Amino acid sequence: MSSAEVDRRTLAADLRDAIEGDVRFDTASRALYATDASNYRQPPIGVVIPRTIDDVVAVHRVCREHGAPITARGCGTSLSGETVNVAVILDCSKHLTGIGDVDPERRLVSAEPGAINEHVNRKAGRHGLVFGPDPSTHAYCTIGGNVGNNSCGAHSVQAMFLGEGGRTSDNVHSLEVLTYDGLRLRVGTTSDEELERIVADGGRRAEIYLGLRTLRDRYADLIRERYPQIPRRVSGYNLDDLLPERGFNVARALVGTEGTCVTVLEATLQLIEDPPAKCGVVVGYDDIATAGDHVAEVLAHRPLAVEGFDDHLVELEREASLNVEALDDLPDGRGWMYVELGGGTREEASERARALLEELRPGAVDAALVEGDAARKQLAQLREVGLAMAAFPRGEDHWEGWEDSAVPPESIGDYLRDLRSLAARHGYWGTYYGHLGQGCMHVRYDFDLRSKNGVKKFRAFVEEAADLCVSYGGSLSGEHGDGQARAELLYKQYGHELVEAFREFKRIWDPDGKMNPGKVVDPYRLDENLKLGADYAPWRPAVKFAYAEDKGDFAHAALRCVGVGRCRRPEGMDVMCPSFTATREEMHSTRGRARLLFEMLQGEIVTDGWQSDEVMEALDLCLACKGCTHDCPVDVDMPIYKAEFLHHRWKHRLRPRHAYAFGLIDQVARVASLAPGLVNLVTQTPPFAQAFKLAAGMTQRRAVPTFAPLTLQQWFKRRGGTTNPGGRKVVLFPDTFNNHLHTDVGVAAVEALEAAGWQVVMPEGHVCCGRPLYDYGFLDLAERYLQRSLDQLREWYREGIPIVGLEPSCVAVFKDELGKLLPHSDDAKRLAQSTYHFAEFFEKFDVEPPRLERKALVWGHCHHKATGGIDPEVELLKRMGVEVETLNAGCCGLAGSWGFESGHYDVSLQCGEQGLLPKVRELADETFVVADGFSCKTQIEQGATGRRALHVAQVLKLAREHGDSGPPGPRPEDLYYEVRPKPSVARRAARAGAVVALVVGVATLLRREAP
Repeated sequence: MSSAEVDRRTLAADLRDAIEGDVRFDTASRALYATDASNYRQPPIGVVIPRTIDDVVAVHRVCREHGAPITARGCGTSLSGETVNVAVILDCSKHLTGIGDVDPERRLVSAEPGAINEHVNRKAGRHGLVFGPDPSTHAYCTIGGNVGNNSCGAHSVQAMFLGEGGRTSDNVHSLEVLTYDGLRLRVGTTSDEELERIVADGGRRAEIYLGLRTLRDRYADLIRERYPQIPRRVSGYNLDDLLPERGFNVARALVGTEGTCVTVLEATLQLIEDPPAKCGVVVGYDDIATAGDHVAEVLAHRPLAVEGFDDHLVELEREASLNVEALDDLPDGRGWMYVELGGGTREEASERARALLEELRPGAVDAALVEGDAARKQLAQLREVGLAMAAFPRGEDHWEGWEDSAVPPESIGDYLRDLRSLAARHGYWGTYYGHLGQGCMHVRYDFDLRSKNGVKKFRAFVEEAADLCVSYGGSLSGEHGDGQARAELLYKQYGHELVEAFREFKRIWDPDGKMNPGKVVDPYRLDENLKLGADYAPWRPAVKFAYAEDKGDFAHAALRCVGVGRCRRPEGMDVMCPSFTATREEMHSTRGRARLLFEMLQGEIVTDGWQSDEVMEALDLCLACKGCTHDCPVDVDMPIYKAEFLHHRWKHRLRPRHAYAFGLIDQVARVASLAPGLVNLVTQTPPFAQAFKLAAGMTQRRAVPTFAPLTLQQWFKRRGGTTNPGGRKVVLFPDTFNNHLHTDVGVAAVEALEAAGWQVVMPEGHVCCGRPLYDYGFLDLAERYLQRSLDQLREWYREGIPIVGLEPSCVAVFKDELGKLLPHSDDAKRLAQSTYHFAEFFEKFDVEPPRLERKALVWGHCHHKATGGIDPEVELLKRMGVEVETLNAGCCGLAGSWGFESGHYDVSLQCGEQGLLPKVRELADETFVVADGFSCKTQIEQGATGRRALHVAQVLKLAREHGDSGPPGPRPEDLYYEVRPKPSVARRAARAGAVVALVVGVATLLRREAP
C-alpha cells in the first residue's frame, strides 16, 4: 500500500485509541512538519507526539496495520531532507526527554530520544565528563537526532583524542531500537559466542543477526577497500562497524541510518573526559585555505577543537553587529583558525596554548590567545552562527546543497582551493566555515532554485563537487547526513556494489520499506521535492509594512526562516521564544509560525489566506516580544508578521472586544483621567470589577492597574513646567503608561533629568506612539498615530534635541515600527535617531549619576533588548555604585496587554516562572528590583513575588534623596512605587461635582423612562 492510499482518517482514529500522546493529522500540523532546515518539502500524512515509549511501540503497530510509513524526527534542524516525508512523523522532543544517572566509572549515561544534547552534558559535567558530539544546535537538538544523523560538532576533535572518535557512532555504547514489524531489542557489540547464541535462539532477532553476518562476510573486503579512512565519514551506512575488528557493533552500524531502518527508543552514550581548564588560540591567515594547510601541525598538539571561518563570515557579522566583542579581538587576517586546548589547570592549558601559538606564528598573519570562559564562548558563538549568517548575505539567497563535505584533515587546504575554483566556474560564491580539524567544511551557495535552468545548474555543480570530494578520498557528508540531498550520489563514493549492500542492510531491518522511505536507500532525486523549484509561485498580497530586507516581498519574509531552530531553546536563555519555552510546541515557536505563514502563501495545505484559523492559532500565543528580532540569526520579525496578518484578517470586520479595550488603551486612559477615582472604584470593587473585565475580554485572574489621580502632563503643567529653564533642552515623551498610570516614574524622570542640568520639555495634549495598536492589527490607525507623533515632535527632532522615553515598548516603536511603516519619511528617520531609552540618554550624554551602594537585580524589557539592549541601564547603575545582577531568562510573560487577555493567563505565568518570578522571590528584601517596562513591573507585582520593581529613574531618586546607602529597611520600592501626585482640592471638587451631576442625570432619565 502506498502512502497516498493510506486512509488518514481511520489511521488517525486508531492511533488516538492506541496511545496517550497526541495524534495530529490536522492542517496546521501537516504544514508545520512539511519542511525541516533543508531545501526539501514533503507534507506528512500526520504527526504523532508520543508521551511514553509504549506510545512509540503502539504507533509502529498501528502504522504497520495500515501500511503507513514512519519518519522519526529530532528537533527538525536536519539539512539534507531526512526528516520530511509523506509518512507519519514521530516527534519525541516534547515528552521523551529523560536522562538516566551517569555511571562515572564506566563513563556511561542513557537518554531517551528527545533528550537535549546540552542537558546530557550538564548532567555529565557534574562528573567532569562530556558527550563528545556537540553540533552548533547543541542547546536544543536531541539525542535521537544526533543518533539519526551521526552528528559531530566542534568538539569532535576532543572526542577523537580522548575517546574513540568524533562522530556520534563512535560515542554510542548501545541502543534500544524498534523495528517497523514490532521487534524491540537492545543492540551493541556482539562477540562471536553471543552471535551464535542469538542465531541459535531463532525468531526475528536471529533472522536480523544472521542477515547482518551474511552481509558482512560478503562485503567485508570491499568495505575495507572503499570506506574512506577519515574522521568525518558520515555518508552511507556504517557497515564497517560490523567488521570483526570492530566487534560486530550493531548499535554503531545503526547510527546515522536516519530513521530508515529502526526507531531509537533509548541510547546509552559513551562519555569522555572534559578537561577542567581550557584556553584558546585564534590565528589569522591570508585565507581560510591557508589556515587549512596548518591543521596537521595543530593536531600534533592534541587539541579539543579546531574550527575555521573566512572573511565573509566576519564581514557579515560586523554588518549585523553580532558578536562584536569577539570580532574586535580577532587578529588580522582574511581566514582564521580557532584552536581550543585543555589542561588539568588553567596554567597548564595556557602553557599549551602559548606553545602552539609560538609554533604557528611564523606562518600566520597575526595570532592571539583567547583566555577566559566568556571570551572562548563568544568566539565559539561567532562560528556557530555561520549557517544563519550565510543564508541571506547582503540580501542574496544562499542555500544548502553542498554544505558539509569532508576530506582528510591534512588535505583540507588544497580541497578548499579546488572547491572554491569549482564554485567560481559555476558562478557561485559562499561563506566558508567549519571543522578544519576534521577536514569538514560548511558552505551555502547562491544557488538559483526557482528556475528550471537554475535547478539544472545546481545539480550539475553538486555532481562535480561530489567527484572532487571523492578524488580527495573524502565523504559527501561529514556531518549532516545524506537524506535526499546526497543519497543519490553515494555510488560515486562507494561504488554500485556497496550501494547495493546498503539496500540489503535496510531490507534486513525493514523488509516492508516503510521506515523513512526514499531517504539514503533508493532515494528521491536530489533535485525533486524542492521547497522552491521551478514551479514556486507563492501568493504575494499587498502588504502594509515595508519589508526592506526582503525587497518588499512578504513571501520572502515568510521564507526567511531557515529552520536553524534557535527559537526552540527549552529554557528562557534568550528572549526568543517565550511561548515555546512554556508549551514546548512547534506551533508556538518562531520557526513554527514562520512555517505556517509560508504554507499560507503556498496555498496547498493552508488554503484560507488571511482568514486561516491555523495561522491565527499560532500567532495567538506570539507575545510580540520582539525576541526574534534580536535573537533570531536570520532576522525573522514575527511581531511585524503578526501585525500584518491581523491587519488583513480583521480589515473591515469586527475585532474581538479585547482588541478595542487594550489596543485603544490610550483612549480608555484619556476617558479614565476625567474621573480616575470613580474608574478605580469600579475596576477594583466586586462585582463591578468582574463585569468590567468580562466586557474588556480580560482574564478574571488579573487585577486591573489603577489610574493615577493626576496625569504626568497635568502635574508638569501644574508645577509650571521645568524648574531648570536655563539648561539644555531634552524632551520627555509622556507615554500612556507613565502619563496615566505610573506617574511616579514620570515625576522621578523629570527630577533626574533636571538634577543633571537639563531643561525638560514635555509635549502637551494627547500624545501616543500607538504601541498597542500593532498587537491587534490596527495598522491604518497606527500609521495615523505615527504621523501625529511626527507632527507633535517635529520642532524638537529637527533641531536635534534628544527625545527620551520611559517605557521601552514606546521607544521601540520610534526605533523600529516607525521606519517599517514609513520607510521613505525623512522625518521618521530623524525621530528615530533622536529618540533614546532613558538610561541610554544618560550614557550618550555622559550624565554623572548620584552614588548608591546597594544591590539590584536588573530585568530588561524584551523590546528594550531588541532596540539597543539594557547595557546602558547596567552601566548607569554600576557607575552609581550599585552591585548589579542580570538574568538571562527570556520574557516576563505579560508582554504589554497579552497576559491580560482571557485565555493567556496560564501561559503568561508559565513564561514568568521560567526565570524571572522565582528569581525575584529569592532576593533579599534589601535588594532593589529594577525593571523599566510597565508590563514587567506588573508581572512582578501580580506574580506572587511579594515585591515590586522600580524604574531606573526611581533608583536615581532614591540615591538623591537617601544618600549613598539608600533608604534603611526592607523593600525600598515601597517608598516610591505608585506614590503618585495628587490633584488639587479644586480639581477633586470639580470631579466630584461632575460625578454627582452624572449620577443625578442618569437617575432623572431613568425616572422619566419609568412607566
